[in-house]
Amino acid sequence: MTNPPQLFSREFGAGSPVLILHGLFGFSDNWQTIAKGLAETHLVVTPDLRNHGRSPHLPSHSYPEMAEDLRFFMEEKWMFHATVIGHSMGGKVAMQLALSHPDMVEKLVVIDMEPGQADDNHTDIIEALLGLDLSKIKERSEAEAYLSGRIADFGTRQFLLKNITREEDGTFTWKMNLPVLWNHYADILAPVTGAPFEKPTLFVRGSRSNYVKDTDWEKAKLLFPNAQLITIEDAGHWVHADKPKELLEILKVFLG
Repeated sequence: MTNPPQLFSREFGAGSPVLILHGLFGFSDNWQTIAKGLAETHLVVTPDLRNHGRSPHLPSHSYPEMAEDLRFFMEEKWMFHATVIGHSMGGKVAMQLALSHPDMVEKLVVIDMEPGQADDNHTDIIEALLGLDLSKIKERSEAEAYLSGRIADFGTRQFLLKNITREEDGTFTWKMNLPVLWNHYADILAPVTGAPFEKPTLFVRGSRSNYVKDTDWEKAKLLFPNAQLITIEDAGHWVHADKPKELLEILKVFLG
């Protein structure tokens, strides 16, 4: 990579470094509760991944590229190794970083994602978002009304609406690079690859989520032989939103 992007990030606390990587359609804000909880004993850094939040919008979006984005990001901050926590798409970025640059990852935490080919859970959502013409919207409530007819789950709609920002001239735009995420959706669903990562690894899944099935877990252990799996009861895919206290306690124990 000749010109790595300068990723936007937020920092909390001080101590040994922890990176938290958000999922698809997310950004660094989504993880503030967990970040502040871990910041009592760690320097916690939450970057916006490429094509998300306030980080650069780029024409491509693959896990090898995002792993290199993070390698550059860490080196720029003189952070030559860290515990890396990733959720969903961010979990795959974290896994790819560990597989590509194992010396940079002390411990790995993957939240509700597995390393293989992912199921398509988002085509309907992306098509709904692409159908929302922000240039014709005067109030945020209009976007909410449009999405309510296409995305049934209230929590999902509220999460997605955080991606709409009002510019100084009053117009609305997306924080995320929606066209590129759609064009590279196959890359987002793709598996991660590399030689097995031997260091301590924790997979956390929600009991109400289908993202990490038992058969997926057996395959995950081939790439991450020193991994353990914890299931949080009554949590869906957004584990950190559904059960923040339980997740935080699990992370604190694993981080030691």
